[in-house]
Amino acid sequence: MDKKFLISTAVIFVVWMLGGFAVHGFWLSAYYETLPNIMRTLEDQQSYFHWMIIAHIIMAIAFVWIYRRGSEDKPWVHQGLRYGVAIALLAPIPTFMIFYSVQQTPAALAIRQGIGDAVVVIVLGLIVAFLNRKPS
Repeated sequence: MDKKFLISTAVIFVVWMLGGFAVHGFWLSAYYETLPNIMRTLEDQQSYFHWMIIAHIIMAIAFVWIYRRGSEDKPWVHQGLRYGVAIALLAPIPTFMIFYSVQQTPAALAIRQGIGDAVVVIVLGLIVAFLNRKPS
């Protein structure tokens, strides 16, 4: 782990937490309030927040690590978009499709969750590509 890896991981962690809050804590919060049998109350969530931090640290490390192992000698914007879309197709989109199939999640919410988190990881892909671009 070099300095660029650590900086990239820290930035991805912060932006992912902010993106997650924007999507789930702000944009979708009204939907979640209508699902008391699926979602914890805000008060109850606070006692589990450390798990959210740990999960985002793990995701940030893996996100940066995978990008750095698979990046090619191509423009960083293309690399970031390709990577972000690949991660969106690997994780948030199918995850919320699976949740929809096994939980009583309304279709409109599952679609918004998938789209919201896909946008976040595409932005993260651009950020990690920018932070790890090759000097010209």
